[in-house]
Order: sequence, then structure tokens, then C-alpha cells
Amino acid sequence: MHPTRRHLLTAASAAVLVALLPGCAQTPEKKFEPVVGQAGKDVIWVPTPDEVVQRMLDMAEVKPGERVVDLGSGDGKIAIAAARRGARARGIEYNPDMVALSRRNAREAGVQVDFRQGDIFKEDFREADVVTLYLLPTLNERLRPILLDMKPGTRVTSHQFRMGDWMPDRTDELASREAHLWIVPAKVAGKWNLRVADAQPVPLELSQRYQNVEGHAQVEGNRVPLEQAKLRGSAIRFDLPAGNIGALRFEGTVDPAGRMQGTVTSPAGQRRPFTATRS
Repeated sequence: MHPTRRHLLTAASAAVLVALLPGCAQTPEKKFEPVVGQAGKDVIWVPTPDEVVQRMLDMAEVKPGERVVDLGSGDGKIAIAAARRGARARGIEYNPDMVALSRRNAREAGVQVDFRQGDIFKEDFREADVVTLYLLPTLNERLRPILLDMKPGTRVTSHQFRMGDWMPDRTDELASREAHLWIVPAKVAGKWNLRVADAQPVPLELSQRYQNVEGHAQVEGNRVPLEQAKLRGSAIRFDLPAGNIGALRFEGTVDPAGRMQGTVTSPAGQRRPFTATRS
């Protein structure tokens, strides 16, 4: 017999014999399956119900092309749901087994999601338009300074847990669960020079705690408190009382360079542009 053929037959016979011996046959690799309550780096794993996932994304008004980052993404269901809406989704998860599972789930769902193994406190997600969370309150509070430094208007939505004394802009309850939404506010605290058209500037001082704003203007030497002040992302609104004629309504936006601009409406309905710069 040809020596090469004898070698092949011998190898084949050996493979058959090995398979017949107890404990020698190779077993297929088991796929990782998560267990509710399994321990993670800082939390145990509990999946978010599908209806809560959808409500969170609805509250955040996720649009096609927007960048959605899920922190502590687990099995990937929130990021995958965002990708199904056309978002550019990313998940950050510490457990490598969960990352592999999420990638498999995304493939089976037929969507593209960037799942990364990493620490949510070390990864850079400043580019996100929407951040989703299902973390413990202590972790949410640790993340709070990072979230507040993101661009104004970034939407943050959380399943069940809040963020300390930063109160949500909206809370929905469904199926005995809560979904919360925060809009990252612009930083407006400080002194401003407010100018309406070509008139002389009026000193304006604003104080801020998260999205809550108060302030006053100096008008002809008088301290006039602002009324109905509201801040939502980069959009700001306040009323400046103008004596017996009523109040002037200011509505505008704050840009990253520290300029405010918009329109002021008189009690009679006349509209004029206004600007404000930090003094």
C-alpha cells in the first residue's frame, strides 16, 4: 500500500476509535446565555422590558441618523431597538460575554450596532445625541457630571432610576415601571449684557441649578426680577416686567460661544430681535 494512503487510513481509524472512547469525544462549545440577577461589575443584570425600551426611545425622540449610546448595554436590546429606528447605535458593556452576546443578537436582528467592551466611566461618548441607562442611582449620580458636560440638548433617558437632585424633565409610568427623561441644559449662570435692537444694553444676571433658572435685570438702577424663566437644552425663555404695560417675553437660544439671541415680544405683540453676551 502506498505509504501516504496508509497514513490517511490510520488517522481516520484513530479518529473513529477516539470518538468511541468515553470522555474523549469533543463536545460543541456552549453559547453564553445570561441569567437574570447575574453579577456584573457594579450591578446585577436585569433586562429592560420591551415596552419600556420603546417608551424610552419615544421620550428621547430618537431620529434616523442620530447617535445613541447605551451605557451598560447588557444583551444589547436597547441599542438594537435604536438601530431599528435608523439610529447610529453604540453599546458600552464591561462583561465581554455580554458583548459577544449583543453582537450575536444584532446580527440576528439584521442591524448594525457598535458594541464595545469597556468601562462606562472611562469611555468617551460625548458625541451622543441620546444616552440611555438602566443603572443604579449611585451610578447615575456618578455619571451626572459627565452628562451635564455634554452638548446642550442631549437627551438622557433612564429605566426606573433617577439622578439624585437633578429632576427629570419628564417621567412616564407603565407596567409598574418608570422611564425618565432629562435634557442636558446649556450653562447660562452668570452676568450678561442684554441688548434689544440698537438700545443701550441692560445688565442681566442669571443663576442656575440644572434646568431651573432665576435672575434679574438692572433697569434704570432698579433690580427687576425675571418671571417665568425656563431652560430646555439650549433654548431659554423669560419675562421681564415692564411696569403697567405688562411684561416683555424673551425667547432665544444660547450658543457654545456664550452668546444669546432671539426675539422679544411686547405686550402689544410687537417683535424685535435681542442679543446678549457675557459680561
